[in-house]
Amino acid sequence: MTESYGWVPEGVDIAVPDASRVYDYALGGVHNFAVDREFWHRAEKMFPEARLVARANRAFLGRAVRRLTALGVRQFLDIGSGIPTLGNVHEVAQDADPEARVMYVDIDPIAVQQSRSLLTGNPYARVIEGDLRKPDSILYHPDVLDLFDFSEPLAVLTVAVLHFVPDEADPAAILHRLGEPLVNGSYLVVSHLGPEVTPEGRERQELARQLYEKTPTPVVIRTREQITALIGDEFELVEPGVVSATDWHPDPDEAGEPPQPTALVTLARKQA
Repeated sequence: MTESYGWVPEGVDIAVPDASRVYDYALGGVHNFAVDREFWHRAEKMFPEARLVARANRAFLGRAVRRLTALGVRQFLDIGSGIPTLGNVHEVAQDADPEARVMYVDIDPIAVQQSRSLLTGNPYARVIEGDLRKPDSILYHPDVLDLFDFSEPLAVLTVAVLHFVPDEADPAAILHRLGEPLVNGSYLVVSHLGPEVTPEGRERQELARQLYEKTPTPVVIRTREQITALIGDEFELVEPGVVSATDWHPDPDEAGEPPQPTALVTLARKQA
């Protein structure tokens, strides 16, 4: 039976799975459709670690935002944010400073509409529809210019989104452009799907990747070295560099989490 929702923006095809809604379901959210849930179950059969990878990415996001607020950052541009429900950026940042400013950006109009509803009444957290592959349309969006002070440090978050940007879209140039208007002391947060480490794992991961090829957002798997190359010279990697999400400054209560070598993450600082 096909789901029907009056609040879905006109022209949006909910018969096609969307990465932000699939991710929402993987994390236990409720802002998704049957097609997204069915897609996730198929992907998880091929790549059983997928849910653990999603959880590791989300936990890393929370730790990274907490670390950045401890460093004095109070502005966060979250690109490819999905639906900010579970472990969201604005709650973590505003726990440190109620006036911390967060701009969520997503390409999916349903995610944007749902996010806008969830953020009602929060003057320091907003959402816009935007495409990471068009960084100028994000950086110079009127709402972004209104919310942020670009003379102050700003953190750009690209968590679990760069692996949806193919090489032909030049992700290195995109990150360079995002970094250009930022002042020194700004940060880039990256998480990215990396290659499996065992032959059996690589085979399962390849099957899952082929499944994503049939969606509007196919996945590109990149190594640590390739991720480092994407970041380039605009930012300097902060220790421990590009590592597994479960190895990036884990909280004490996360010590027992199984390692997820395919969830590669890093924090990088804008340098002169």
